[in-house]
Amino acid sequence: MQNPSGHPSELLEHDLRAELARGDSILASARPVLRHLLLNDDHALLSDEVVASVRGMFAHISRQLLTALSRAVNVGDLASLFDEFGGQITSAIMQDSAFLAGAHARVIEAQTAERLQLRSGIDPVLSPLMQELSASADPAQASLAMRVLAAQARFIQQTRRMEWPLGELPPDLFDKAMTALEASSAANGDALAAVHATLRQAYDAGQRREAMIDQLIVRLQRKATRALAIDHAGLAIFSSGLAMATGHVRELTIMLVNENQIARLALSLRAAGLQPVDVTKQFQFLHPEIELPENFETLRPDRAAALLAASVAEARG
Repeated sequence: MQNPSGHPSELLEHDLRAELARGDSILASARPVLRHLLLNDDHALLSDEVVASVRGMFAHISRQLLTALSRAVNVGDLASLFDEFGGQITSAIMQDSAFLAGAHARVIEAQTAERLQLRSGIDPVLSPLMQELSASADPAQASLAMRVLAAQARFIQQTRRMEWPLGELPPDLFDKAMTALEASSAANGDALAAVHATLRQAYDAGQRREAMIDQLIVRLQRKATRALAIDHAGLAIFSSGLAMATGHVRELTIMLVNENQIARLALSLRAAGLQPVDVTKQFQFLHPEIELPENFETLRPDRAAALLAASVAEARG
């Protein structure tokens, strides 16, 4: 890495690169630790609430798969079926990094939404933007907004109950859930084929909460930047909007609310086109105790995007 020349902008970028590297290291170590805690009883390194919630979500996925199987083979004793095969399916899911990332993000999102409501009065479901869109004169816009509201309300309740419905899984994770059921040897080929057919017929990726939020943001068109104001849009839309604006996966964007990811959050907001004063405003809601680095106002959006891209390249390398 080149030494900074002493120019304020180069000193700023040097500090931001160091902070990005630190944040990347923390993210890279989080999933193996979470996997270890899920498979063992030592919860010291992560909060008991996060570990219990993720474990509960994976067990819920297993229960849904085995419920569908019990109906396909007409097995009345679901408890026995779950006792025999539930742990095997749950363990297989726990081993998958994408499942870990998705479940972890859901828990962090729900926790952060409730914290924002308590601290700043930001409703986790009915934000000012959602109120406006649900009352839109455009019937299609209003209908979509109402579906998003319902999905967001369900998400909050589901997370509290440690649930992750199969219908809310991203397509790749839905396929992996099917594979986990098949690998469990819980049923023969005919029964598995019947379960696959039933579950896939009921699955509609476009009706997932995250997919509908994306559709809502796309419909905003030139006003889509309103999604990047967390007090106006709410955390769910804010996270999706920032992911779309930066090209990041949504699971990563959710994790930016943690204080060990403040450099990536600041750079992402700037790369998305927010002015430094608006970035500061978002930090007042998410991290009111943290100030942006000195000379942050000199950082151009293209330089912020370049720093993010270089960080991703280094992490992959």
